[in-house]
Amino acid sequence: MKRLFISLTMLAAAHASAQTVKPGLWELTNKIKTGDSQTDQALSAALAQLAVLPPDQRAKVAGMMAQNGVSMPQAGADGSLKVTACVTPEMAARKELPLNQQGQCTSRQDPVAGGLNVSFTCTNPASSGNGQIRFQGDNAYTATMNVTNNSGTGPRNATVESNGRWLGATCPATAR
Repeated sequence: MKRLFISLTMLAAAHASAQTVKPGLWELTNKIKTGDSQTDQALSAALAQLAVLPPDQRAKVAGMMAQNGVSMPQAGADGSLKVTACVTPEMAARKELPLNQQGQCTSRQDPVAGGLNVSFTCTNPASSGNGQIRFQGDNAYTATMNVTNNSGTGPRNATVESNGRWLGATCPATAR
């Protein structure tokens, strides 16, 4: 269940290629809704477990995420998952937000007024989805993704609501 939660969260950010993106530190907030109370409770429990991981496991997860320029996830009061992530100047030149190259995925982005319609298919983790990203200039976006995760015990559907906001031009060394 933890893997499903982390995979869905990463996929929400993974396909947020933008019209323009400022380099620097971004805050990404994701809320996952499955429509199944048992699954929603399991996702909440998985998030709570992240907060109390033993130091060695926490360091391992934090190190893996840091390799991708992302902080350790933090639980929001509303059940959301928040991370900070660094967009390098090279990523900004490619109009790419963090995690754009995670997993073995193919994606499609179709420009529309104010944003993009996006779709993706991944083989690792086995998942697919589609949605919309809407930009508020070059320093914020909102997104809604309908995601199907096919890893584990069978398909699991979720809606991932995301938003990102630019925090500043400088990234801490731990977020690069």
